[in-house]
Amino acid sequence: MKVAVIGGTGFVGSHVTQALLKAGHEVTLLVRPGSEQKVSDPQRVNTVPGDLGDPDALRSTVGGSDAVIYLVGILREHPRQGITFEAMQYQGVADTVTAATGAGVGRFLLMSANGVKQPGTRYQETKRRAEQHALASGLDVTVLRPSVIFGDPDGRMEFATQLFEQMLRPPLPAVGFFAGASPKRGAVVMSPVHVDDVADAFVQALTDASTSGEILSLGGPEILTWQDMIRRIGTATGRNKWIIPMPIALMRLGALLFDWLPFFPVTRDQLTMLEEGNTADPAALERLIGRAPRAFSPENLGYLGD
Repeated sequence: MKVAVIGGTGFVGSHVTQALLKAGHEVTLLVRPGSEQKVSDPQRVNTVPGDLGDPDALRSTVGGSDAVIYLVGILREHPRQGITFEAMQYQGVADTVTAATGAGVGRFLLMSANGVKQPGTRYQETKRRAEQHALASGLDVTVLRPSVIFGDPDGRMEFATQLFEQMLRPPLPAVGFFAGASPKRGAVVMSPVHVDDVADAFVQALTDASTSGEILSLGGPEILTWQDMIRRIGTATGRNKWIIPMPIALMRLGALLFDWLPFFPVTRDQLTMLEEGNTADPAALERLIGRAPRAFSPENLGYLGD
């Protein structure tokens, strides 16, 4: 199958590209100028230079394809660079759907995120609107909603690596976020899912007719607290850290004052989503990939460290 991938040079995109190639698909990537070095296995993929704001590049990328996979997503906006949730997570999807429809492409897979909703944060709302737009387009659409994704980043941004760099590498205690007034009652919980399992899910969904029109949440095999995840990263990297409880409300006060600064670690929207948690039943993922998902274990976190 000929598959066009939008967002194929990112963390998830590089793994999806490899999984597609392994399954025997022909892959075409839209590659933003300056990101050529991020192309996974450049000798085996087709590339089209351009970005989401270039309709001609989009048409060239999806033209002649049997399916399109849209993987673009951001955690933080940089409006001066044109990097906003609206542009990358909604308008980019809408423009890609238009290009796919015009090219006669039938199949469209969209990576959304677990917990998206309206009303919600700007991140959540643009992801949800993109889902609705794609599903109403007349294309054969499947939406995949991963929980927080971990795995070897190969130099890209990734959840566990960020936790290691911000919480475990510095010679300071780690921060244990919690919601409300009590660390026990307000535990932040997630279902971390391995990037290779997410990639395999995309490849399997591509040709699985039963996923047509569906929104599938992808969760790892365990529900873990923030403290659980810090401890497992500590075990994987040989760093046992003292964890200081930190109410999200206090961190939100700091974000209110400083989240406009690029170096501030979290935004108010990110704290809101952290407070809500990010858990998903692993059943849909298990069914798609035909095996138990990988755990957020020290063995599977071996890519971390100095």
